[in-house]
Amino acid sequence: MENILEINNLRKEYKDFILNNISFSLPRGFIMGFIGPNGAGKSTTIRLIMNLVKKQAGEIKIFGKDNIKYEKEIKEKIGFVYDENYYYEQLTVKEMGKIVSQFYKNWQQQVFDNYLKQFNIKKDKKIKELSKGMKMKFSLAVALSHKAEFIIMDEPTSGLDPIFRSEILDILYNLIQDENVSIFFSTHITTDLEKVADYITFINNGSIVFSEEKDSVMEKYAIIKGSKELLDKDIKKSLLNIRENAYGFEALTDNKEAIKRSLKDRVIIEKPSLEDIMVFSVRK
Repeated sequence: MENILEINNLRKEYKDFILNNISFSLPRGFIMGFIGPNGAGKSTTIRLIMNLVKKQAGEIKIFGKDNIKYEKEIKEKIGFVYDENYYYEQLTVKEMGKIVSQFYKNWQQQVFDNYLKQFNIKKDKKIKELSKGMKMKFSLAVALSHKAEFIIMDEPTSGLDPIFRSEILDILYNLIQDENVSIFFSTHITTDLEKVADYITFINNGSIVFSEEKDSVMEKYAIIKGSKELLDKDIKKSLLNIRENAYGFEALTDNKEAIKRSLKDRVIIEKPSLEDIMVFSVRK
């Protein structure tokens, strides 16, 4: 299977943070959710992928090519959606679109116009007059209008209402029906990823906790609930971040089968959400 993104032993050191030799890959034609708490290293990783900051060590390949040596060629085929607006606020949508179009050989004006119409974005509106949701849609229209094969999104649904978020997720889902396109979706809204992601990469404190197919992650982990009397030394080894209260305990496990064998019907085993997995793991 061809990888559209490959990261190997990537390292970036700051005074108070280290991205610690991380490795993961994204196959062509799929959506990867990139999750982790604030300060975990998500934005640093994206900046390194885009060569906006310099790495200390490691390798990043996009479309099988080094992201620095072939930066210009690679960025022609990347659509990037920021979590904030970086366009000129005083310009109109039409004027901003005209400026951006000059940076891409494969700019498709008709496609851009169609997205503006679909998103109900008026061309004569100034960027500063757009709501946060409409600015995000404008960024998405730009990203999808130059035959991009790799879409990178940094918190694209943050602060948007559920209707806007649902629209964007529908667009992303339809986009990867073209099996040449992949999406790297960094977000803390894990419910969005449960709907559309094929792979989940979880980063915490600058290290990768796991990078796996979403279905495998959801199958492997479980929430365990039971009485505190069950918490002997061996059981605790199979549990992550045990929460105890007056009624018993609640914990996450990545060894569901071992718990089933040991405790059988003496505990309740529930399917976790991605948010459960992230929160329990971070608090471990």
